[in-house]
Amino acid sequence: MITRLPKWIFWGGAVLAFSAGCVNTAALMGFTNLSVSHVTGNVSLFAAAVAHFDGRSILYIGASLLSFLAGAILSGFVIGHKTLKLGRSYGRALYIEAGLLLISYFLYQQHDYLGQLAAAMACGLQNAMVATYSGAVIRTTHLTGLTSDMGATIGNWLAGRPISKPTLGFQAIIWYCFCGGGAVGAFLYARVGYGALFVPIAIVLTAAFFYNYASERLPEKRQPRRKRRPSDR
Repeated sequence: MITRLPKWIFWGGAVLAFSAGCVNTAALMGFTNLSVSHVTGNVSLFAAAVAHFDGRSILYIGASLLSFLAGAILSGFVIGHKTLKLGRSYGRALYIEAGLLLISYFLYQQHDYLGQLAAAMACGLQNAMVATYSGAVIRTTHLTGLTSDMGATIGNWLAGRPISKPTLGFQAIIWYCFCGGGAVGAFLYARVGYGALFVPIAIVLTAAFFYNYASERLPEKRQPRRKRRPSDR
C-alpha cells in the first residue's frame, strides 16, 4: 500500500502512460488495426482466427503477442528487479524503448508489419519495466487490472474500510494520462499519420535523460569501515 509517492514515480508513471496511450491509438488507427499496448483483446482475436482457420491472422496476431512477450523478457534481462528503486537500469531500458519506437515509425511508414512488432515489443518492455512499488502493481500500457483495482478500492471506501488514497490517486492519474495520450495520438494520426509516434518517442527519450540525471546525482553508498587489527595500530 502506497503511503507516500516519490515525485519521480508519480511523474514517470504519468508520462509513460500518456506515451503508451498515444502509441496504441496510432497502431489501432493504422493499417494493422491491431493493439500494441496490451494482449487480452489480441488473444481473443487470435483465438477467433484459430477457430476460423485464418492462417494469415494467426501468423500476424501471434507474432504481435510474442513481440510483446519478447519486450517483457528484454525488460527483465536489462533491469532484473521487481520493485521500483531509483538508481537501477531503467534509463537504459527507456533508451531501448525509444529506439524500438523509432524503428517502428520507419517500418510503419513503409507499411511493413514489422513496425507493429517493434511497437508491441516497446510496449511489452515498458509494461514489465514499471513493476511494483510498496505492494501496489503499477502498469502503464493498459488499464484492465488498474481499473479493477480502482473499483475494488472505491468499493472498500464505500463500505467504510480504510484505503490508500495515494494509491487510488496515482491509479486515477495513470488512467487519465493513458486516455489523454490516446486522444492526442488519434488527433495527430488523423493529421500526420505515423508521425504521431514522435510524441511518445520524445517523451520516452526525455524520461530516460532525466532519470539518468537523477540517478547520477544519488550520493554514493558509503563503504563500511574496516575494523582495525592489532597489527595496524
